[in-house]
Amino acid sequence: MNDAQHLEAIAGALRAGRLIPYLGPGMLELCPEAEAVPASLEALAGFLGSKVTVPGRARGNLGASAQYIENFKHRKTLADLMRQAFAPPLTPSPLHRALAALPSVPLIVQLWYDDVLRGALAGREDVGLLQGVSQSEHFGTWFDAMEPDGAPLEVNALAERALVLYQPWGAVAPRQNFLVSDADFVEVLTEIDIQTPIPALVQERRRERSFLFLGCRFTSQTERIVAHQIGKRSADAHYAVLAAEPTRNEARFLAQHGITRIELPLAEFAQRLVARLGEVGAPAQPQGSPSAAA
Repeated sequence: MNDAQHLEAIAGALRAGRLIPYLGPGMLELCPEAEAVPASLEALAGFLGSKVTVPGRARGNLGASAQYIENFKHRKTLADLMRQAFAPPLTPSPLHRALAALPSVPLIVQLWYDDVLRGALAGREDVGLLQGVSQSEHFGTWFDAMEPDGAPLEVNALAERALVLYQPWGAVAPRQNFLVSDADFVEVLTEIDIQTPIPALVQERRRERSFLFLGCRFTSQTERIVAHQIGKRSADAHYAVLAAEPTRNEARFLAQHGITRIELPLAEFAQRLVARLGEVGAPAQPQGSPSAAA
Protein backbone atom coordinates (compact mmCIF):
# COMPACT_ATOMS: atom_id res chain seq x y z
CA MET A 1 0.00 0.00 0.00
CA ASN A 2 1.17 3.55 -0.70
CA ASP A 3 0.79 6.58 1.58
CA ALA A 4 -2.57 7.58 0.11
CA GLN A 5 -3.97 4.10 0.67
CA HIS A 6 -2.64 3.99 4.21
CA LEU A 7 -4.21 7.37 4.93
CA GLU A 8 -7.56 6.25 3.59
CA ALA A 9 -7.40 3.07 5.68
CA ILE A 10 -6.45 5.04 8.79
CA ALA A 11 -9.23 7.58 8.28
CA GLY A 12 -11.78 4.82 7.79
CA ALA A 13 -10.63 2.92 10.87
CA LEU A 14 -10.79 6.11 12.98
CA ARG A 15 -14.32 6.85 11.78
CA ALA A 16 -15.33 3.28 12.62
CA GLY A 17 -13.74 3.39 16.07
CA ARG A 18 -11.33 0.57 15.27
CA LEU A 19 -8.16 2.66 15.68
CA ILE A 20 -6.93 4.17 18.93
CA PRO A 21 -4.78 7.32 18.70
CA TYR A 22 -1.64 7.10 20.85
CA LEU A 23 -0.14 10.58 21.16
CA GLY A 24 3.44 11.33 22.12
CA PRO A 25 5.33 14.57 22.81
CA GLY A 26 5.98 15.16 19.11
CA MET A 27 2.32 16.12 18.67
CA LEU A 28 3.22 19.49 20.19
CA GLU A 29 5.07 20.46 17.01
CA LEU A 30 1.66 20.87 15.37
CA CYS A 31 0.63 23.63 17.80
CA PRO A 32 1.35 27.29 16.94
CA GLU A 33 3.18 27.78 20.26
CA ALA A 34 5.25 24.60 19.87
CA GLU A 35 8.43 26.16 21.26
CA ALA A 36 6.75 27.20 24.52
CA VAL A 37 6.91 23.81 26.24
CA PRO A 38 9.29 20.81 26.21
CA ALA A 39 8.42 18.40 23.41
CA SER A 40 10.74 15.47 24.14
CA LEU A 41 12.23 13.60 27.08
CA GLU A 42 15.56 15.31 26.42
CA ALA A 43 14.00 18.79 26.23
CA LEU A 44 12.16 18.26 29.50
CA ALA A 45 15.35 17.00 31.15
CA GLY A 46 17.07 20.15 29.87
CA PHE A 47 14.34 22.33 31.33
CA LEU A 48 14.65 20.69 34.75
CA GLY A 49 18.44 21.01 34.57
CA SER A 50 18.12 24.71 33.79
CA LYS A 51 16.21 25.24 37.03
CA VAL A 52 18.20 22.95 39.34
CA THR A 53 21.82 21.99 38.81
CA VAL A 54 21.95 18.22 38.43
CA PRO A 55 25.06 15.98 38.38
CA GLY A 56 26.70 15.36 35.04
CA ARG A 57 25.65 11.74 34.96
CA ALA A 58 21.99 12.76 35.24
CA ARG A 59 22.12 15.66 32.80
CA GLY A 60 19.97 15.05 29.75
CA ASN A 61 18.28 12.01 31.30
CA LEU A 62 14.71 12.84 32.33
CA GLY A 63 14.18 10.14 34.96
CA ALA A 64 17.58 10.68 36.57
CA SER A 65 17.27 14.48 36.57
CA ALA A 66 13.81 14.30 38.12
CA GLN A 67 15.01 11.76 40.69
CA TYR A 68 17.89 14.00 41.77
CA ILE A 69 15.51 16.94 42.25
CA GLU A 70 13.06 14.76 44.15
CA ASN A 71 15.80 13.40 46.42
CA PHE A 72 17.61 16.63 47.18
CA LYS A 73 14.97 19.35 46.65
CA HIS A 74 11.78 17.47 47.61
CA ARG A 75 8.94 16.09 45.53
CA LYS A 76 7.05 19.39 45.80
CA THR A 77 9.89 21.16 44.01
CA LEU A 78 9.80 18.62 41.21
CA ALA A 79 6.03 18.94 40.84
CA ASP A 80 6.28 22.74 40.79
CA LEU A 81 8.91 22.62 38.05
CA MET A 82 6.73 20.29 36.00
CA ARG A 83 3.86 22.76 36.35
CA GLN A 84 6.14 25.56 35.18
CA ALA A 85 7.32 23.53 32.19
CA PHE A 86 3.79 22.94 30.90
CA ALA A 87 2.08 26.14 32.11
CA PRO A 88 2.20 28.11 28.81
CA PRO A 89 -1.18 27.98 27.04
CA LEU A 90 -1.25 26.00 23.80
CA THR A 91 -3.75 26.07 20.97
CA PRO A 92 -4.95 22.63 19.79
CA SER A 93 -3.94 21.92 16.21
CA PRO A 94 -6.48 20.90 13.54
CA LEU A 95 -5.43 17.28 14.08
CA HIS A 96 -6.01 17.54 17.84
CA ARG A 97 -9.47 18.96 17.12
CA ALA A 98 -10.26 16.35 14.46
CA LEU A 99 -9.33 13.47 16.77
CA ALA A 100 -11.27 15.01 19.65
CA ALA A 101 -14.38 15.31 17.47
CA LEU A 102 -14.50 11.69 16.31
CA PRO A 103 -17.67 10.21 17.84
CA SER A 104 -16.74 6.54 17.52
CA VAL A 105 -13.21 6.52 18.98
CA PRO A 106 -13.59 5.04 22.50
CA LEU A 107 -10.08 5.69 23.79
CA ILE A 108 -7.19 8.09 23.23
CA VAL A 109 -3.83 7.49 24.89
CA GLN A 110 -1.62 10.52 25.55
CA LEU A 111 1.90 9.80 26.76
CA TRP A 112 2.99 13.33 27.56
CA TYR A 113 2.24 15.96 30.18
CA ASP A 114 0.63 18.77 28.14
CA ASP A 115 -3.00 19.80 28.24
CA VAL A 116 -3.63 20.31 24.54
CA LEU A 117 -6.01 17.44 23.86
CA ARG A 118 -8.14 18.18 26.92
CA GLY A 119 -8.51 21.70 25.50
CA ALA A 120 -9.60 20.23 22.18
CA LEU A 121 -12.20 18.11 24.00
CA ALA A 122 -13.81 21.15 25.67
CA GLY A 123 -17.55 21.12 25.04
CA ARG A 124 -17.94 17.34 24.83
CA GLU A 125 -20.03 15.98 27.68
CA ASP A 126 -19.31 12.31 27.03
CA VAL A 127 -15.62 12.32 28.03
CA GLY A 128 -13.83 11.01 31.11
CA LEU A 129 -10.16 11.17 32.10
CA LEU A 130 -7.81 8.57 33.52
CA GLN A 131 -4.40 9.73 34.72
CA GLY A 132 -1.54 7.69 36.08
CA VAL A 133 -0.40 8.79 39.54
CA SER A 134 2.91 8.57 41.37
CA GLN A 135 3.27 6.01 44.15
CA SER A 136 5.24 8.59 46.14
CA GLU A 137 2.11 10.74 46.33
CA HIS A 138 -0.68 8.14 46.05
CA PHE A 139 0.73 4.95 47.48
CA GLY A 140 -1.26 1.88 46.51
CA THR A 141 -3.19 3.73 43.78
CA TRP A 142 -2.11 3.49 40.15
CA PHE A 143 -4.52 5.84 38.41
CA ASP A 144 -7.08 8.54 39.07
CA ALA A 145 -10.45 8.93 37.30
CA MET A 146 -11.92 12.38 36.85
CA GLU A 147 -14.17 14.66 34.86
CA PRO A 148 -12.45 16.91 32.30
CA ASP A 149 -12.63 19.74 34.85
CA GLY A 150 -10.92 17.62 37.53
CA ALA A 151 -14.02 16.74 39.54
CA PRO A 152 -13.77 13.23 41.06
CA LEU A 153 -15.31 10.41 39.08
CA GLU A 154 -15.85 6.79 40.03
CA VAL A 155 -13.80 4.49 37.82
CA ASN A 156 -16.88 2.38 37.10
CA ALA A 157 -18.70 5.47 35.80
CA LEU A 158 -16.17 5.78 32.99
CA ALA A 159 -17.81 2.83 31.25
CA GLU A 160 -20.70 5.16 30.44
CA ARG A 161 -18.44 7.70 28.74
CA ALA A 162 -18.13 7.42 24.96
CA LEU A 163 -14.50 8.56 25.05
CA VAL A 164 -11.83 8.13 27.71
CA LEU A 165 -8.59 10.10 27.57
CA TYR A 166 -5.93 7.95 29.21
CA GLN A 167 -2.71 9.70 30.31
CA PRO A 168 -0.45 6.99 31.81
CA TRP A 169 2.25 9.47 32.91
CA GLY A 170 -0.25 12.05 34.19
CA ALA A 171 -0.60 15.61 32.93
CA VAL A 172 -0.33 19.21 34.04
CA ALA A 173 -4.12 19.56 34.22
CA PRO A 174 -6.60 19.29 35.67
CA ARG A 175 -4.99 17.66 38.74
CA GLN A 176 -1.26 17.94 38.06
CA ASN A 177 -0.30 14.28 38.34
CA PHE A 178 3.21 13.43 37.16
CA LEU A 179 5.11 10.18 36.71
CA VAL A 180 8.54 11.48 35.82
CA SER A 181 11.31 10.33 38.20
CA ASP A 182 13.23 7.07 38.03
CA ALA A 183 11.35 5.89 41.13
CA ASP A 184 8.00 6.66 39.45
CA PHE A 185 8.90 4.65 36.38
CA VAL A 186 10.41 1.74 38.34
CA GLU A 187 7.22 1.36 40.38
CA VAL A 188 5.10 1.19 37.23
CA LEU A 189 7.45 -1.00 35.19
CA THR A 190 7.73 -3.48 38.06
CA GLU A 191 3.99 -4.15 37.87
CA ILE A 192 3.13 -3.38 34.27
CA ASP A 193 3.84 -6.88 32.94
CA ILE A 194 0.83 -8.16 34.88
CA GLN A 195 -1.11 -5.04 33.81
CA THR A 196 -1.74 -3.78 37.35
CA PRO A 197 -1.12 -0.07 36.53
CA ILE A 198 -3.33 -0.20 33.42
CA PRO A 199 -7.03 0.41 34.15
CA ALA A 200 -9.41 -2.43 33.31
CA LEU A 201 -11.45 -0.11 31.09
CA VAL A 202 -8.36 0.62 28.97
CA GLN A 203 -7.69 -3.11 28.71
CA GLU A 204 -11.27 -3.65 27.57
CA ARG A 205 -11.41 -0.86 25.01
CA ARG A 206 -8.11 -1.76 23.35
CA ARG A 207 -9.31 -5.30 22.61
CA GLU A 208 -9.38 -6.12 18.88
CA ARG A 209 -8.47 -2.50 18.05
CA SER A 210 -5.32 -1.14 16.47
CA PHE A 211 -3.16 1.81 17.54
CA LEU A 212 -2.07 4.87 15.60
CA PHE A 213 1.17 6.25 17.08
CA LEU A 214 1.51 9.99 16.46
CA GLY A 215 4.42 12.11 17.68
CA CYS A 216 6.03 9.07 19.30
CA ARG A 217 9.57 7.78 19.33
CA PHE A 218 10.59 4.43 20.75
CA THR A 219 14.25 5.16 21.42
CA SER A 220 14.13 4.55 25.18
CA GLN A 221 13.34 1.23 26.81
CA THR A 222 10.67 2.87 28.96
CA GLU A 223 8.80 4.17 25.91
CA ARG A 224 8.95 0.76 24.26
CA ILE A 225 7.80 -1.12 27.36
CA VAL A 226 4.88 1.23 27.99
CA ALA A 227 3.71 1.06 24.36
CA HIS A 228 4.05 -2.74 24.37
CA GLN A 229 2.07 -3.18 27.57
CA ILE A 230 -0.69 -0.72 26.68
CA GLY A 231 -1.02 -2.44 23.32
CA LYS A 232 -1.21 -5.97 24.76
CA ARG A 233 -4.11 -8.11 23.54
CA SER A 234 -5.07 -5.52 20.94
CA ALA A 235 -5.19 -6.16 17.19
CA ASP A 236 -2.13 -7.42 15.33
CA ALA A 237 -1.62 -4.46 12.95
CA HIS A 238 -0.84 -0.85 13.89
CA TYR A 239 0.54 2.36 12.38
CA ALA A 240 3.25 4.83 13.40
CA VAL A 241 3.98 8.14 11.69
CA LEU A 242 7.76 8.37 11.73
CA ALA A 243 9.57 10.37 9.08
CA ALA A 244 13.03 10.10 10.68
CA GLU A 245 15.02 6.96 10.08
CA PRO A 246 14.30 4.67 13.06
CA THR A 247 17.10 3.51 15.29
CA ARG A 248 17.95 -0.18 15.38
CA ASN A 249 15.87 -0.64 18.56
CA GLU A 250 12.96 1.28 17.06
CA ALA A 251 13.04 -0.73 13.84
CA ARG A 252 13.05 -3.97 15.84
CA PHE A 253 10.14 -2.72 17.97
CA LEU A 254 8.08 -1.77 14.90
CA ALA A 255 8.70 -5.16 13.31
CA GLN A 256 7.93 -7.14 16.46
CA HIS A 257 4.60 -5.40 16.98
CA GLY A 258 3.29 -5.31 13.43
CA ILE A 259 3.55 -1.52 13.23
CA THR A 260 3.48 -0.09 9.71
CA ARG A 261 5.71 2.96 9.47
CA ILE A 262 4.23 5.95 7.64
CA GLU A 263 7.29 7.79 6.34
CA LEU A 264 5.73 11.25 6.26
CA PRO A 265 6.55 14.33 8.34
CA LEU A 266 3.94 14.58 11.06
CA ALA A 267 2.73 17.99 9.85
CA GLU A 268 2.12 16.67 6.33
CA PHE A 269 0.41 13.54 7.62
CA ALA A 270 -1.78 15.67 9.91
CA GLN A 271 -2.85 17.95 7.08
CA ARG A 272 -3.73 15.05 4.81
CA LEU A 273 -5.55 13.08 7.52
CA VAL A 274 -7.60 16.07 8.66
CA ALA A 275 -8.65 16.65 5.06
CA ARG A 276 -9.94 13.09 4.91
CA LEU A 277 -11.65 13.18 8.28
CA GLY A 278 -13.09 16.66 7.96
CA GLU A 279 -13.11 19.00 10.92
CA VAL A 280 -16.19 18.94 13.12
CA GLY A 281 -17.17 21.69 15.50
CA ALA A 282 -15.78 25.14 16.22
CA PRO A 283 -12.05 25.58 16.78
CA ALA A 284 -11.01 25.04 20.39
CA GLN A 285 -9.56 27.88 22.42
CA PRO A 286 -6.04 27.92 23.86
CA GLN A 287 -5.85 25.91 27.08
CA GLY A 288 -5.38 29.07 29.14
CA SER A 289 -8.75 30.46 28.08
CA PRO A 290 -11.87 30.07 30.26
CA SER A 291 -13.62 27.80 27.74
CA ALA A 292 -10.69 25.41 27.51
CA ALA A 293 -10.32 25.23 31.25
CA ALA A 294 -13.97 24.38 31.76
